[in-house]
Amino acid sequence: MPLQLFNLRGVPEDEAEDIRQLLDEHKIEFYETSAGNWGVSHPAIWLIDESDQLDEAKALIDAYQVERTERAQAAYRQLKVEGRERSIISLLKDSPLQLIVYLMLIGVILFISLTPMLGW
Repeated sequence: MPLQLFNLRGVPEDEAEDIRQLLDEHKIEFYETSAGNWGVSHPAIWLIDESDQLDEAKALIDAYQVERTERAQAAYRQLKVEGRERSIISLLKDSPLQLIVYLMLIGVILFISLTPMLGW
């Protein structure tokens, strides 16, 4: 009976591709289901059968995710040291017009939501 090995919902394509390559390299048989045309199906990587490959596959994926997390944290630390990490201030400097539009939309939504309760 097939077992879900890795959920693909919300997973970046590069990570999904790395998982596929990892499983291929270790000759672990799997198949993949997509989210479908409307995105309502369950995208995942499935192990074909409940064999002794399950423990090996889970160990490989766990090790990969630990290594990927360490790489992402190291890249963030490097950006921080160089002063190039994204912050709220840098986002405001990059697109002040977008901030003004968002604040106006928030104000309109609050006005529409609160007007009936305040009786204006």
